[in-house]
Amino acid sequence: MQLSNRVQNLTPSSTLAITAKAKAMKDSGHDVIGLGAGEPDFNTPKYIIQAAEEAMNTGLTRYTPSGGILELREAIVDKMYRDHQLTYQADQIIVTTGAKHALYTLFQVILNKGDQVIVPTPYWVSYPEQIKLAEGEPIFIEGKEENNFKISAKQVEEVITDKTKAIIINSPNNPTGMMYSEEELQAIGEVCLKHNIIIISDEIYEKLAYTDQAHVSIAQLSEALKRQTVVINGVSKSHAMTGWRIGYACGRKTIIKAMTNLASHATSNPTTTSQYAALAAYQANDHEIEKMKVAFKERLDTAYQALIQLPGVTCVKPQGAFYLFPNVTEAMERTGFDSVEDWVTAILEEEKVALIPGTGFGAPKNVRLAYTIGSDQLKEAIHRIERFIIRHQQI
Repeated sequence: MQLSNRVQNLTPSSTLAITAKAKAMKDSGHDVIGLGAGEPDFNTPKYIIQAAEEAMNTGLTRYTPSGGILELREAIVDKMYRDHQLTYQADQIIVTTGAKHALYTLFQVILNKGDQVIVPTPYWVSYPEQIKLAEGEPIFIEGKEENNFKISAKQVEEVITDKTKAIIINSPNNPTGMMYSEEELQAIGEVCLKHNIIIISDEIYEKLAYTDQAHVSIAQLSEALKRQTVVINGVSKSHAMTGWRIGYACGRKTIIKAMTNLASHATSNPTTTSQYAALAAYQANDHEIEKMKVAFKERLDTAYQALIQLPGVTCVKPQGAFYLFPNVTEAMERTGFDSVEDWVTAILEEEKVALIPGTGFGAPKNVRLAYTIGSDQLKEAIHRIERFIIRHQQI
């Protein structure tokens, strides 16, 4: 049987691949420390679980509107105003089966064959694949390490063509953890307004920012930029709800209506129980979020200080999310490896530490480490990496 071209051309997720291999090794009895998967190690807060139980026990287990229950969309409206002073109506919100599904659906409704989407590198692994599945073309701009992995308005201007349809801004960023300032976003936004380019603002890590610089949504900078922007977000990272699969998009009514129509033929509706869980998450205060944020900040400081001591490893300190993205070029050279994939595989096999090669993020000189485990395990993992480098060191 011949599979479709679109599926055959897909690049498998490097994140899921290395995580699956690490899990298989762990299931076989190996002492594997996984730094791969991008999900909090905290359980979902109890009040959210209790809300889900109550929903199930009271019969809230049936179909809902395709775009999500009205109560949750209204709670998102309140959240967007509370956090960013952005005013939306409920019909400008679609609730989706995770933020990933929001992105996928958005690309399907805005892209025609050959339309181009500007994707800054390093990028989250699914952006290019989702664009290609919508028959679009990802156009990559390098976020240079010396510029904290961020792109400039000038770089955006230089790659725009008559086929440019959209640009993705992910801040705080996966995999680098870097954040765009208000001034940087304003400059990029002006270019997008000038050329009528849709701005896709992926803000899934907004609650995990560790500097005095607050997270800024590009949509909040002006009414014109709000109209030009589709905000993508969800509860996966902020509330430790990765498995509940609730995300959402906020934007123009025409785009949201199209996304809702498409979702009605794809998923019918997001999981009903999960929607009521997410409703509880947004109706409560942020105390549980703050606890997790404090823990992540402590882990970041611990892991970063240990990481920059490794021979041949350099790292820009992240400002948000829960990843470190060190440059390991010199470490690979010291240990006789030509590719980051081979280097990461050898570390997993020899030292039982799972890292994600940067190739899948468009950055073959780097690896991604998720500090979503306890500080003691983080220290042990970095110690094992150091042991590997020293053992293989050739210069």
